Amino acid sequence: MSKKAFALRLDPAVHAAIERLAAAELRSANAQIEMLLREALSARGIQIADAPKPRRGRPPGKEGANPNAA
Repeated sequence: MSKKAFALRLDPAVHAAIERLAAAELRSANAQIEMLLREALSARGIQIADAPKPRRGRPPGKEGANPNAA
């Protein structure tokens, strides 16, 4: 999944409030802003497609390779 980066200018009081909320919910300020934007869009009836979840774990090995070989 790729994220789009852009500059966001916020009132310092708004930024401080977001940071406090993010800390209370164990999120980064960036993740908190994204969550708040998603909630606001949803409240207005705007649906956003879910991004594909990142794959976890080790990438598949080469065919025929023994993963336990030294």
